[in-house]
Amino acid sequence: MNKENPLKRLGTLGQSIWMDYIRRDLIVSGELRRLIEEDGIRGMTSNPAIFEKAIADSHDYNEDIRAQALRGEDIKTIYEAISRRDVQSAADEFRSLYDRTNGQDGYVSLEVNPHLAHDTEGTIEEARRLWTALNRPNVLIKVPATADGLPAILQLISEGINVNVTLLFGLPRYRQVAEAYIAGLEARAEKRQPVNHIASVASFFLSRIDTLVDPLVEKFLKSSTTANITRKVHGQVAISSAKAAYQIYKEIFSSTRFKKLADKGARTQRLLWASTSSKNPDYSDVKYIESMIGPDTVNTVPPATIDAYRDHGDPQSRLEQGIEDANRILQQLPELGISIDKVTQQLEDEGVGKFNEPFDELMKALTKKSLPATAHPSAG
Repeated sequence: MNKENPLKRLGTLGQSIWMDYIRRDLIVSGELRRLIEEDGIRGMTSNPAIFEKAIADSHDYNEDIRAQALRGEDIKTIYEAISRRDVQSAADEFRSLYDRTNGQDGYVSLEVNPHLAHDTEGTIEEARRLWTALNRPNVLIKVPATADGLPAILQLISEGINVNVTLLFGLPRYRQVAEAYIAGLEARAEKRQPVNHIASVASFFLSRIDTLVDPLVEKFLKSSTTANITRKVHGQVAISSAKAAYQIYKEIFSSTRFKKLADKGARTQRLLWASTSSKNPDYSDVKYIESMIGPDTVNTVPPATIDAYRDHGDPQSRLEQGIEDANRILQQLPELGISIDKVTQQLEDEGVGKFNEPFDELMKALTKKSLPATAHPSAG
């Protein structure tokens, strides 16, 4: 069965599938171990929305929450303890894969407080604290790709802290992210510190781009002058952006500048495709996997999309197919009155909010569950 499993076949094409999900019962039940062994899952990402759902929708965490509350710990301390335990446990499950791949895969990500997205020093301080507390070589600290996040990325990489750069939508910003990573490595190398064990991924968000752009494009479907462009652009902007990003990746990491670091053992900062579940029911449920398969990439996928791909995925290396068409689509957007740079900035701004909201809901859920049992007898 495994020979025919589409998820496992992705690995032979150079792509690593990571799971965009974490929950304690997934780990303690042995299900994560099965996903690693049978489906070839090679890493895991988390975010506040995932933890909010895990904690609010299960009883798995109640005992820990109450015990910490009785010790007088505040809500954020309780959250950090819970998330740290889950990330550490998951990282331990992936540790043999991390060792076997010499640090190429086997990572688990934990995000800094999303309210720090525009606070460089606050991000650096929290990332350092989380990195030290997790105390695992195969973890990544998630830092948003905001303007204020860029210097934090550089600084953290220079300190040898693994970084998953999240909330990345636009090509100009992607260049800045790669620049921050390389500059961080260079700063480290200048201090004669090793660069060969540092890992980083740049998480490029896909489906949210189409969700925002498609309605703008659809306004032109009935126009005789733009209908031809519209049909080509509709539903293709995210994939076109990602294909262009991959070309930038190849350019940057084949440069003479990076080769000096590679000679010291530095790894490339792989592109990670995020937001890969199809939001539009008219699209294939594996749309954002099939088109994005290529060497030295990662795709982080929610459980439902993992199940869908296992069932009917068709792995082929497609990331470098249709590059000219992808570039043409991006170049034609202004003809429809669409500025991709404005779109991606809007998505970044909204993305910060979309992470803040579940984080705040998570704090509310923890507050409720930390109350004495007599305060809400129905809580289990």
